[in-house]
Amino acid sequence: MAFEILILFIVILAVIAAYYILKTGTRFIVNTVLGLIILAVSNIFFNAGIAYTIPALLVCALGGVPGAILVLVLHFFKIAF
Repeated sequence: MAFEILILFIVILAVIAAYYILKTGTRFIVNTVLGLIILAVSNIFFNAGIAYTIPALLVCALGGVPGAILVLVLHFFKIAF
């Protein structure tokens, strides 16, 4: 009986942990997609001329919106990208 209660407790903790991980993951995915959209929109509509290189895409993908703004600022001041 104690073994079943222990297993039930572990399963409840795993479900709670999975909920928080997926909740955080969803925010990360939305932020990533928005960052990549900002990069694409700035290239298409504002003719920014930023090349889609691996470093630029990684900064936008991992940094999200702040990463896209960083890429734009660094490109504007001709420091990188």
